[in-house]
Amino acid sequence: MNILSIQSMLIGFFFILISGCASTNASQIIIDSTSSTPGTSVFLKGEPHILIGTALEIGKPLPKTILTDAYTMKKVDLSQFKGKVLLISLVPSIDTKVCEAQTHYLGERGVNLPDDVVRVTISRDTPFAQKRFSEEAKLHNITFLSDYRDGSFGKATGLLIDDSMLLARSVIVVDRLGVVRYIQVVPELSHLPDMGTAFSKAKELFNEK
Repeated sequence: MNILSIQSMLIGFFFILISGCASTNASQIIIDSTSSTPGTSVFLKGEPHILIGTALEIGKPLPKTILTDAYTMKKVDLSQFKGKVLLISLVPSIDTKVCEAQTHYLGERGVNLPDDVVRVTISRDTPFAQKRFSEEAKLHNITFLSDYRDGSFGKATGLLIDDSMLLARSVIVVDRLGVVRYIQVVPELSHLPDMGTAFSKAKELFNEK
């Protein structure tokens, strides 16, 4: 392992430690309704962090990238879900309190969504870490996909944080044709996204003829 790889790992670990995910009470975490733009920057405790890659745009198709299924270890392309509405939740690391709260919301509140709305969590955690989290949290109604190999999903959407190489906290809703219809990139990484608005958008797209 070279020095750059070690530095990247240390930065990522430090990022997780101070990302606000140390909060012990999910009800105290701020819910943010504003959004940054993919490919620009986000903040952590007020400090800016650049997002790299090709900026995802509303009205454009979700880019084709290869992710890894946490349970099967098979390669997955999100285009295989064409014909269904996709509600995609991106988290920096599932083993942190804010990310845990975001994922529990997706799994527990999401039971009220129509069956044709596929709920997906993507992070750069290893598939093994995602599977363990899913089993411990008893969240078996979410598809956990890992971008751990090379961050290709993050790069293809402009949602990869340059220094930590983690994914920016975001929610994306994709229609049945594979077109992006809603994006929220949480400007401050220690805040939660407005999952309620994303759920409403997913229901709206489900009801479209």
